[in-house]
Amino acid sequence: MTHKPIEIQLDGQRVPAKAGEQVQAIFKKYLEKSPAKILAAKMNQQLVSLDATVHSNCRLEPVFYSDREGIALYRRAACLILYEAVKELYPSARVVVGQSLANGYYFDFNGEQPLDEDILKKIEARMRLIVAEDRPFVKETISIEEAKEYFEAEGYQDKAKLLTTIRLTEVRLIGCGIFKDIYLGPVVPGAGLIDRFELTLYPPGFVLRFPQQRNPGRIPEISPQTKLFQIYKETKDWNRILGVNNVGELNEHCLSGQMSELVRIAEGFHEKKIVEVADRITSQRQRVKLVLIAGPSSSGKTTFSKRLMIQLKVNGLHPIALSTDNYFLGREQTPLGEDGKPDFESLSAVDLELFNQQMSELLAGEEVSAPVYDFHTGQRSEKTGRFKLGSDDILLVEGIHGLNSKLTRSVPAENKLKVYISALTQLCLDNHNRINTSDVRLIRRIVRDRLFRGYRAAHTLKVWSSVQRGEERNIFPFQEEADIIFNSTLIYEPAVLRMYAERFLMEVPTDDPAFYEAYRLQRFLQMFVPVFADEVPHTSILREFIGGSTFEY
Repeated sequence: MTHKPIEIQLDGQRVPAKAGEQVQAIFKKYLEKSPAKILAAKMNQQLVSLDATVHSNCRLEPVFYSDREGIALYRRAACLILYEAVKELYPSARVVVGQSLANGYYFDFNGEQPLDEDILKKIEARMRLIVAEDRPFVKETISIEEAKEYFEAEGYQDKAKLLTTIRLTEVRLIGCGIFKDIYLGPVVPGAGLIDRFELTLYPPGFVLRFPQQRNPGRIPEISPQTKLFQIYKETKDWNRILGVNNVGELNEHCLSGQMSELVRIAEGFHEKKIVEVADRITSQRQRVKLVLIAGPSSSGKTTFSKRLMIQLKVNGLHPIALSTDNYFLGREQTPLGEDGKPDFESLSAVDLELFNQQMSELLAGEEVSAPVYDFHTGQRSEKTGRFKLGSDDILLVEGIHGLNSKLTRSVPAENKLKVYISALTQLCLDNHNRINTSDVRLIRRIVRDRLFRGYRAAHTLKVWSSVQRGEERNIFPFQEEADIIFNSTLIYEPAVLRMYAERFLMEVPTDDPAFYEAYRLQRFLQMFVPVFADEVPHTSILREFIGGSTFEY
């Protein structure tokens, strides 16, 4: 059989190929001198495995570890190798994936013997053996009913429940041995490409650690994230109380008419936590004069602040809100980022001298004229805000740099309390497939940008990597300096966000560079049974993004 000639757009040139040829063969022919290891490809903006075949003219792009798609694919393959190693060594053990932690993923291990260094070393050694053998990742297609029967027989009720609401007749499975999982997207052809990882004991479980994204040859030293880990455990406890530990169980609640109660209890957890924060501030009123509220994009800082102010008023205090955004330097003095544009997320974009001077004056009981920044002109407005703290007043300052001690260097540590807000997703698709911690924040932002800021999803997706770089530089390194961490995620919110985001993501053109990410998020949202927003309280943090809040923004 002759294969018709086709043309491939690759690396800025047009090259000949044959229909039916594998992507890896084309790369080997034309990208022999690639400086980095190629893990997958994008074919007309769609992520495909290296063993995929081309059948017509198309655009091909190599995917490396340094790419967002590459690191996700690498980590997914490493997890499959881990599950296979555990299945071979400890068939009755159960490994449950958790949150992102210490440049890796945290796992719980439930086996006949308690987890220790010896067990972990044996698992890592078996993983390295699988890598050395370069075992292929084998895909197979079976009916949904066969898949459910298989997973139920294996004791994986979580996967069987997830498949119950997938409206397909067939499902693909993947594995590199006796362990089989639901195929959720491309992986590398063989285990041999997954050559950098470490297993580290992190009681009560362990962490599968990966190389740095920008330095694939190095796995960074582990640094404890005690406070963050405690919040993860607290959220897991909330999920356990709700009876929802994975998407399959959430979908069951949606279909059985239990959603109203689940929403109320989830919102009740938030309210209880906000009350606890307000009570802690009130109990330390003689010492704490300044509350700093920080968090990454779309974490719900603004709504949290407004709800906290209500609870502080209930406690007899009078909170006064101030934003660090008003202390931006003029645009001509703003430092430039890597893209040559003003970097408003840099601490150097803030007039630290004026900010610290006015903080000191306010806490000393003096009146100050705080600046008002005009984002349209890039300069301070002629208007100012007059502030003075009375005996029952407490100052709340919201901004991304609140955890960085340099922002408030003039204020003694004992006079301030730092609160960190983030959406730390604890819900997993099933016990072996996690949800990216930042995906819910990204979907929140896509919905808010489209509804209230005039930005389409393609724009939000394009700037997201830049937003994340700023967070990794200016926010995440200071997480452990927080006195209080508040997890703003709501277990039910992806089901509600689907009603909005799905359509907005469909607006991204197929030839747009953001198309693959839009497609990935669409597929993710399709795992959830959609839920109307009617049940969402009008004071909910989710209302900041979908509208209908009682608060003004």
